Amino acid sequence: MKNLEPALRPVPESSRLRNAALILWPSFLAACLLEALVFAVVDPSELNWAGHASQPTRQGVYTIAFFLFWSISMACCSLVLWLSKPELQVNEESLSD
Repeated sequence: MKNLEPALRPVPESSRLRNAALILWPSFLAACLLEALVFAVVDPSELNWAGHASQPTRQGVYTIAFFLFWSISMACCSLVLWLSKPELQVNEESLSD
């Protein structure tokens, strides 16, 4: 009887690049949207930083918030990409470890 399961091959480099693009680009767009939405409502100069006198500049707050939003969005996109793998590929990866 033939084995009907597809043969699992090593992931080619182009697929890794594609996966990186599938994670980075949507997360970048989401971070841009979040940045615009949050700072349309919040003024960085009015934020209270636990009573500290040294407060980052307005541009510094925008930068820190953007990279925070981007990293959270990348984690979400990575999780979606990981959950979209076929079960055979996930099982094969767990057995090979």
